[in-house]
Amino acid sequence: MPAPARIIQDTVVGPSLGKEAINSGMKSFIIAFFVVLLYMIFYYSRSAGLVADIAMTANLFFMMGVLVSLNAVLTLPGIAGIVLSIGMSVDANVLIFERIKEELRGGKGVKQAIADGYKGASSAIIDSNLTTLLTGVILYYFGTGPIKGFASTLVIGIITSLFSAVLVSRLIYEFLLKRNVSLKFSASYTENFLQNMHIDFVGIRKYGYIFSITITILAIITLSTKGLSKGIDFTGGRTYVVRFEQPVNTVEIANLLSDEFEGDPMVVTFGSENQVKISTKFKVEDPAATDEVNGLLYDGLKELIPGVDQQTFISDYIVSSETVGPTIAKDQASKAVWAILLALVGMFFYIFFRFRRWQFGLGSLVSLAHDVIVVLGLYSILQGVMPFSMDIDQSFIAAILTVVGYSINDTVVIFDRIREYLPIYRKRTKREVYNMALNSTLARTLNTGMATIFVLIVIFIFGGEVIRGFVFALLFGIVFGTYSSLFVSTPVLYETTRGKDDDEAVPVEAEKKKKIAG
Repeated sequence: MPAPARIIQDTVVGPSLGKEAINSGMKSFIIAFFVVLLYMIFYYSRSAGLVADIAMTANLFFMMGVLVSLNAVLTLPGIAGIVLSIGMSVDANVLIFERIKEELRGGKGVKQAIADGYKGASSAIIDSNLTTLLTGVILYYFGTGPIKGFASTLVIGIITSLFSAVLVSRLIYEFLLKRNVSLKFSASYTENFLQNMHIDFVGIRKYGYIFSITITILAIITLSTKGLSKGIDFTGGRTYVVRFEQPVNTVEIANLLSDEFEGDPMVVTFGSENQVKISTKFKVEDPAATDEVNGLLYDGLKELIPGVDQQTFISDYIVSSETVGPTIAKDQASKAVWAILLALVGMFFYIFFRFRRWQFGLGSLVSLAHDVIVVLGLYSILQGVMPFSMDIDQSFIAAILTVVGYSINDTVVIFDRIREYLPIYRKRTKREVYNMALNSTLARTLNTGMATIFVLIVIFIFGGEVIRGFVFALLFGIVFGTYSSLFVSTPVLYETTRGKDDDEAVPVEAEKKKKIAG
């Protein structure tokens, strides 16, 4: 017998909201792109900055070309993925530029410094991009609908940005060098910024422990007591975004609908004061009840819209609606949990494989868990406080996994420098070597962080209400991800690798004798 078809998830976006969302997304995209271009020129001088800008513009064309060839539909999460990819593409350029500057300070000529800079940065670039790529693949596999769109654009963006930063920019430099064009890799006002830093990160790690443990405990407490506001993606239900002609009171609307829906629906302001988001589980298991629910919604709200009939209300006042059945909601919640767990475990094994020591994997895992818990706790604390949706939905999971990818990106760059320094400075203690690695990569860490934060601030301001909660999670996640790469992952690595006599340098000759004796 043929099985009956049932609609388990249905989303309707009205033309007005859809147009506004795309317009705001494109606006944020254009502004964010120019912010990144100007930042590179500001920090790395006109010559090097313009080369990076050309490479990033080429990256944009490559990315769009791939999306067009795949007949991809440009959705709001997709636009966010593109914008975030542009922000993250800065990282490869920053890694290369900072390495070239190190070579120049070492007395090398520009041509040799460029060659050695690309060579020296290649390991960190490949490792950091592969870790983020792994996050994108996991997100694509476990995500559904819009989240897959975000993941696919992120993955494509990572691949094209890697190609553009490493190959396109190198070809441009070769072209300029053959014509004896003068090249500078820092502006006069940023030339010595964060150079020759001697911050004892390892020495002050206990203060980092106190801060991290405190905010982690607070996050766990608020998650245990207050919990999280789960969106209908994970609970099942019906959601309507309704726009009125005048400001409305959410409590009044909830009272008006309580009798119609046999219980109090959740009503929150969505963007402007004349727009609300209404969520209810009324007859969510009955896919044929949509017309009935629409009618009840109209009956409850008709006193706020005098003279408007039901058909006009549905077509003009309901700007979007979504229905998720309990079965698909349970499935999506399960996939979200697995996505985060697999991302964390995957990162651990990748770092373990690349660095050949479990301590590196542990340091990265503790850092990632710290970032995830802090962002979850922040959402729990600010739930109902912020003037935009703080629901835990698929977009939030996308944000969490993006934060995981970004955080591991930072950590890998530092770990890569530690791995490079250990055999070079064998007479120095691990404390000295780790501090040297942290200080030498500090400019890259903060530059990439600031560029990405600038991009996210632009999206947060101009990206529209639909994506604001998503960007908020990204924004704070990246701030804490940058912090944890300096004050969590490396200190944990130090704690698990230092010896009892680590405060004393071991002479190379003594080590050789020890090996021979062994």
